[in-house]
Amino acid sequence: MDAQAYKVADGGVDDDGRSKRTGTVWTASAHIVTAIVGSGVLSLAWGIAQLGWITGVSTLLIFSSISLYSSGLLADCYRAPLSGKRNHTYRAAVKTYLGGRKHKICGLVQYVLLVGMVVGYTITAAISMLAIQKSNCFQKRGHGAQCKFSNNPFMIGIGIVEMFLSQIPNIHKLSWLSIIAAIMSVSYAGIGMGLAFTKAVSGHGETTSLTGEKIGPNLTAADKTWGMFSAIGNIAFACAYLQILIEIQDTLKSSPPENKVMKKANIIATLTATTLYMLCGCFGYAALGNNAPGNLLAGFYKPFWLVEMANCFIVVHLLGAYQVMAQPVFYVIESWASTRWPKSKFVTKEYPVTIGKNNLKFSVNLFRLTWRTIFVVMATLLSMALPFFNEVLGLLGALAYWPLTVYFPLEMYIAQKNIKRGTSWWFGLQLLNLVCFLAALGAACSSIHGLYKAFHTYKPLKVTQ
Repeated sequence: MDAQAYKVADGGVDDDGRSKRTGTVWTASAHIVTAIVGSGVLSLAWGIAQLGWITGVSTLLIFSSISLYSSGLLADCYRAPLSGKRNHTYRAAVKTYLGGRKHKICGLVQYVLLVGMVVGYTITAAISMLAIQKSNCFQKRGHGAQCKFSNNPFMIGIGIVEMFLSQIPNIHKLSWLSIIAAIMSVSYAGIGMGLAFTKAVSGHGETTSLTGEKIGPNLTAADKTWGMFSAIGNIAFACAYLQILIEIQDTLKSSPPENKVMKKANIIATLTATTLYMLCGCFGYAALGNNAPGNLLAGFYKPFWLVEMANCFIVVHLLGAYQVMAQPVFYVIESWASTRWPKSKFVTKEYPVTIGKNNLKFSVNLFRLTWRTIFVVMATLLSMALPFFNEVLGLLGALAYWPLTVYFPLEMYIAQKNIKRGTSWWFGLQLLNLVCFLAALGAACSSIHGLYKAFHTYKPLKVTQ
């Protein structure tokens, strides 16, 4: 359905009585880039190493194309078909078009995924902070030194910072943070790409092949297969962002029509992200070869200052991306609590606070302060308990890509356009659905297999790298 432009009420109130929206195509693009260009970009060289030039590059382009296509379908589901009522969340859109049962399943998958991505971002940011410490150690003691440290202090530090950032009331107030984070993501991807490009063109690049890492004494056929499926999951994770698309669309001004603006933002963000992915993945593989590490920057040590700068950019970006992913979780719990206990001052009352000579004003809500702090603490503890980078990314990609990027958008589109079962168009959409489901299933099995192997040598809260 083509959404029409709705009149915005005078003053600070929108068409449905909520706070007036001020988002534009550029703020939406920044939110998407912040969400999509995350820790996944660092694993792409490793993913292409598992799949090889042909399959690796093709897989990346295919998943990016599917995400862009599905995002266009989902953008048209922002408003209800007859009433024009806004769907403020992905879950609400599913309820409008598909009904209660699928709405509940969608909510479970979406919020488990968002929590998982918060955990993944905490792990990745801690790895980048650890890389800075190791780089400083190598500078002082030489590259052959035994420089091993624990991730835990960094994860705790990230958790403390996120406790403060999580008090930002909602995603509408995150535009400044998303813009900073988007700049950071482009910057560190550019540094990684530049380092890889320099090594590749200098003639010092490692061995690559059309089919990726070779089966041999150090790699069995089974491990090769598991690695390929895990790589597919990592690439899918890098291309998945639809789980927060409706929430981002809900920040846009009502005129011009939100769906048209969102489609432009999707194109801008997806082309930006895919270009960065192709350059980082391909140059990274060309430079580091079949033994490319799971984290692209881990393959480079010099110049020290540039690698450290890239890791700093990653940390800043992921601090912002954490909030973009966490805000929908905060919103659903707080909305439920305010409905359940509408007269509770603990849940609903806002306490205004003014700080400093410049009269910095904000409000504190006791429920928001308590619940969000507990959420950050639990996410931090889970990150410390599961510090497995590639396996976690692959599992998150499998969980996200099929249901939230393919299944629900296609099903809502079929319901919206009233596509009849058994028609050629219906069969084409179901074929796309099936192929993505099988790829996600293989990636999930591979990641679970990798986690199972990792747990055999794992000592809780005592991991050093």
